[in-house]
Amino acid sequence: MLGLKLPTDPYWAKIVESNIEEVLTDHAWCEQKAATNCITIIINNSEKPELVSALLDIAKEEVEHFKMVHDIILERGLTFGRERRDNYVNELAKFMKKGESREKALVDRLLFSAMIEARSCERFKVLSDNVQDEELAKFYYDLMASEAGHYTTFLGFAKKYGEGIDVDKRWKEWLEYEAGVIQNYGKEESIHG
Repeated sequence: MLGLKLPTDPYWAKIVESNIEEVLTDHAWCEQKAATNCITIIINNSEKPELVSALLDIAKEEVEHFKMVHDIILERGLTFGRERRDNYVNELAKFMKKGESREKALVDRLLFSAMIEARSCERFKVLSDNVQDEELAKFYYDLMASEAGHYTTFLGFAKKYGEGIDVDKRWKEWLEYEAGVIQNYGKEESIHG
């Protein structure tokens, strides 16, 4: 369904378990950045009411996820650390086309967003299937469905607003590019690391 070219090695879940505090902090900040991404798309495309409504819902859900992860950190007596750089996302951002029309820029931003959601969904599945902590396994299983919904929403809007753009071709290019990027990750206790 997600079309990802390179699956995450389940061993990554063991790396994550070695430092739950770090991955939870990183995860919380990923949720905050996802909400901010939705708001940015809304600001730049406020004339599209259907897009605005859908992304407001996703932004709200991402903030709720941020709170859920933060609550887990506090319940476990862990420390919520400072915001982390997400090198994976920064590398993906380099692939977005610059200097294009507003329509092409929107489509690429939506595909960029879909890509992040797809990989997050896949990573949450790996965690839900492989971490020994039953509470976290269930938590990540529940979030997996939400990320899949976000992925399909972004991809759907890319196709809706991609008139005159070969969105399927561009999505395949994103999948190929992401496969090259992700092969350098999966070695750290972060959601995309």
